[in-house]
Order: sequence, then structure tokens, then C-alpha cells
Amino acid sequence: MNSFDSQRQDSLKRRWLEMRIVSSTPTSSGADVGNPKNNPQGSFLGLDDDLVSNVVPPVTIVLEGRSICHRISLHKHASYHSLAKALRQMFVDGADAGLTSENELDLSNAIPGHLIAYEDIENDLLLAGDLSWKDFVRVAKRIRILPVKSNSRKGI
Repeated sequence: MNSFDSQRQDSLKRRWLEMRIVSSTPTSSGADVGNPKNNPQGSFLGLDDDLVSNVVPPVTIVLEGRSICHRISLHKHASYHSLAKALRQMFVDGADAGLTSENELDLSNAIPGHLIAYEDIENDLLLAGDLSWKDFVRVAKRIRILPVKSNSRKGI
């Protein structure tokens, strides 16, 4: 390791330690704002929605086979059901066609013939709905809507 790498590593370590000290320092009210146990409102770091919308970027929605992407702010939705309803309105003509009640709508049938997956912060492609809603909002950076492929080997 050369001296530049050593200096860079020391700088990164110092910055990480400083961030830990700052994040563990209580606020003037005595509560740790970043700790959800001390934040009874359940809002993002104790901030209002307008500030959160500036901090948390919208997520890109890519429907395979289309050249135009959509963007959606996940923090404005309360659950997967709300997201499924929004996706159905975006991509399906006649959004209420085929459903007898709104309670039947979920991610598995939001867009007929498609699976809803997401790319997380590590660029892994995962099936949407496998995490709790709050964790999903935190880690999802792109939603991908993939067509379901029919079984090409018939008779099995």
C-alpha cells in the first residue's frame, strides 16, 4: 500500500468516527432524532414531509419493453397496496377492469402478466414484497416490472 492509499484510508476512518460521534450526540431536547424509538411521530429523522421529499429521491420505475420510465416517491405511499394501486393506474388501461374489490389488488396482480421487482442499493434484483414496507422504501432505488415468461416446454 502506498502513502496515498494509507492517507486516504486514515481520512475515511477519521470521517467515519466523526459521523458516529455526531450521530450519537443527543439533540438539544435530549432525544436522539435518528433513533426511531425516540421519534414517536415515525417521520424520517424527525423532519417534515417537504424536507423528506427533497432528501429522499423518487424511485425510477422501468417497464420492460417501454423506452420511457416513470418516477414515484415511495415515501408518499403507506404500503405495498398503495404502491400496487399507483402502478396499476400508471400502466394499465381501465385501472379497475377485472377486479371486483380494491382489497384484491396487490403487487402480484397490479399489472397483469408482469412481476414487480426492485433493485436495491447493492444493485441486486429482488422480488418486491419480500421486505417490510419501511425497509423497502429505505433500500429500493429502482422498480423493474418484468414480463412473466410462459413455460416454453409444453407437456411437462
